[in-house]
Amino acid sequence: MKLNINLQELLGAIDVPADWVGMREVYEAHTPRMIRDGVPVANGRYATHGVMVEVLVDGQFGYYGTPNMTNEGIADAAVRAYRQAKMASKYSVFSFDLKARPPFKGEYHSPYSKDRESLSAGSLNQLLLSAYNNLKVSDKIVSASSLCQIIETSSRFISSNGSDINQEFLMLEFDLSATAADGSNQQTRTFGGMRGTCRQMGVEFFDKYEILSNANRIGEQALELLTAVECPSGEMDVVIAPDQMMLQIHESIGHALEVDRILGDERNYAGWSFVKLDDFGKLKYGSDLMNITFDPTLESEFASYAFDDGGLKASKEYLIKEGTLLRGLGGQESQIRSGLDGVANFRSSGWNRAPIDRMANINLEPGMSSFDDLIGSVENGIYMESNKSWSIDDYRNKFQFGCEYGRLIENGRLTQVVKNPNYRGISIPFWNSLKGVGNADTFGIYGTPNCGKGEPNQVIRVGHASPACLFGNIQVFGGV
Repeated sequence: MKLNINLQELLGAIDVPADWVGMREVYEAHTPRMIRDGVPVANGRYATHGVMVEVLVDGQFGYYGTPNMTNEGIADAAVRAYRQAKMASKYSVFSFDLKARPPFKGEYHSPYSKDRESLSAGSLNQLLLSAYNNLKVSDKIVSASSLCQIIETSSRFISSNGSDINQEFLMLEFDLSATAADGSNQQTRTFGGMRGTCRQMGVEFFDKYEILSNANRIGEQALELLTAVECPSGEMDVVIAPDQMMLQIHESIGHALEVDRILGDERNYAGWSFVKLDDFGKLKYGSDLMNITFDPTLESEFASYAFDDGGLKASKEYLIKEGTLLRGLGGQESQIRSGLDGVANFRSSGWNRAPIDRMANINLEPGMSSFDDLIGSVENGIYMESNKSWSIDDYRNKFQFGCEYGRLIENGRLTQVVKNPNYRGISIPFWNSLKGVGNADTFGIYGTPNCGKGEPNQVIRVGHASPACLFGNIQVFGGV
C-alpha cells in the first residue's frame, strides 16, 4: 500500500514547544493461510494503520501513538507525548539533544518479482493442501500442517529537522510440519525449525523451492525418527546445520549484544547480558573463524532495511571479527549513552510502540570448508538440524538447545539417524570451540517472526544467516 496521508501537513498541526518532533506512519497488512490436518484454519486478511508522534523536550523523548490521523488527532498525540517527556525530564539520568536524531532522506523497497496478488487465495490454499497431502506419507503421521503468511508493510518517517524516509516491505513466512507417533513415541519434523523459513520476498518463493518434495521429505523423516536410536550422551564434536545456527546466533550473540540490555534497561523483563561495556574491542568472544555481522543489506533476508525506526541510515558492520568483539547492537541513543560504536537497529514492532534496541539481520559469515570437509574431519560426533527447544539464562550465558533431527558422524562419515539430539554449553567457551565454518554452498538464510522484548511487549521480525559449522568437544545428550 502506498501511504496517502499528508504527514508534512500533520507535522504542521503540532503546536508544542519541543526541541524536535518526529512522526512515523506505519500501515501493515497480514494475509495468513493455514491447513491443519486437512482443514483450512486460517484464511483471512487484517491490517493496522497509525502514526507514532515523538518529541524531544528538556533532553527526554516522549511518544504517543494514535490511529486518529487527522490534524486534531495528531495535535492531541503531540500534547500527550510532550507531557510524557516533561514528566520524564524530572527524573532523567541522561539528557539527549538533536544528535540523537540526525536527519536522513531515502527510500527502500523489498526485492521481489511477484506480489501477493500474483497468487490467488484459492491457488495458495490448494498449494498448501497439496503440501499437507504430501506430508501424510503414512497413517503414523498423526498431525500435519502447512502454512504461509504474507506481510505487507509501508512506513514513512519525517521530522522537524528534515528527515524524510519511505520504506516498503513484502515478507513471507512459510512452514511445514509433520508429527509421527507410535504409542508414546512421538517425533516432529518441520521446514526449518518452527517457522524458521521467513524471507523478504514475494510469492516467487514458491517457484524457488520444491515445496511438495520437501513436504514428502519432512513426512518421511518424521517416520524415520520413530525407529531411530536415542542420541548418545557425552562430549563430542558437533556439526550444526544453518537452521539451528539461526537459534544459536539469536540467543547467545544477538540478545547478548543488545546495548540497552547491557546497560540494564531490560533486566526486569528480558534480562541482562554477560557482556560488559569494557569488553568491546578486547573480549575474545570466539575462535579466529568467527565473523559475525549486522547486515540489513542482505537481499531477501527477513529484517533487511535501509533505515531504522529512528531514521538512522543502516549499513553492514562487523560485530565480531576473527573472534574479537568490536561493536554492540545499539541504536543512536544507546551509542550516545554508552560511548560505544553501534548500528542502526533502533526498531519498533509497529506504529503503537516506541523503538528500542533490537536485532535485525545478525549473520555468521561463510568460511572456506565444504560440508564434506566438515563431516570428514570428525571422528566421533553428531550432525544436528532444526531447532525444537531452547533454554538460556537471563544473562544469555548458559544454554541448552534441542534439535529435531540428528545423524551420527563416525570416522568422517554420516551414519545412522538419531532422535532427540541436544547439546549444552556456555556462550564464550562454546564459540571459542568453533573449529570449522562452512563455505557459501552451505549458507542458509532463515529468520524468526516472534522475537519478544520490551515493556510493553514488542514482537519483532529478525533474520539470521549462517553456513554449517563444526564445534569441538561439546556436551551432547539425548532424551526429549
